[in-house]
Amino acid sequence: MPKLVLYSGSVDSACGRSGGSTGPFYCPADERVYIDLSFYNELQNRFRASGDFAMAYVIAHEVGHHVQNLAGTLGKVAALQSRMGETEYNRYLVRLELQADYYAGVWAHFAERMKVLEEGDIEEALNAASAVGDDRIQKNARGYAVPDSFTHGTSEQRARWFYKGFTTGTLRGGDTFGAEEL
Repeated sequence: MPKLVLYSGSVDSACGRSGGSTGPFYCPADERVYIDLSFYNELQNRFRASGDFAMAYVIAHEVGHHVQNLAGTLGKVAALQSRMGETEYNRYLVRLELQADYYAGVWAHFAERMKVLEEGDIEEALNAASAVGDDRIQKNARGYAVPDSFTHGTSEQRARWFYKGFTTGTLRGGDTFGAEEL
C-alpha cells in the first residue's frame, strides 16, 4: 500500500520538487501519493466538486496509479514516450488516467459492500471525476478545448470509467489500453 503524504505549498519527492500547481500525484519512485491540502479547496471552489467522497475519489485515483505501478503499466507507458510524438503519447496518458479512474471505482465498489458509503457519495465522486476532465478544465481556462493535448480524458470519460469500475468491482474490466472506444 502506498504511503499518503499531505503537504502545503511544495514538497520534495523521489520524483522531484512539486508545488501546489502540480495537483495530487503518485510518485512511483518512492511509492507515495502526494496531496497538497490546498487542492481540496480548489476542488470545492474552482471545480465545484465538494464533499468528503469527492476527496476520497482523488486519493483512490492516485492509489490506482500505485496499482498500475505494481502491474508494470506505468513503466510500459513511460517507455513509450521516447518512441512517439507528444500527441500520440498523450493518447496513452489518457488511457492510463482512465484506468486509474476505473480502479478508483473498484475501490468504491468495495467501500459500498463494506457499508461505509453514505447517500450521495457516488454522485460526489462522479461529479469530481467530471470536474477534472481535460475538456472542462481547458474550456474554463481558455474558452475552448484542444483534444490532442488531453492527458487525463474528458469529463464524460472520467466519470464513465469510474462508474464502470464501481459497478463491475473487478480489475479485469479496466483494460483501457485494449478498449476500442474510451
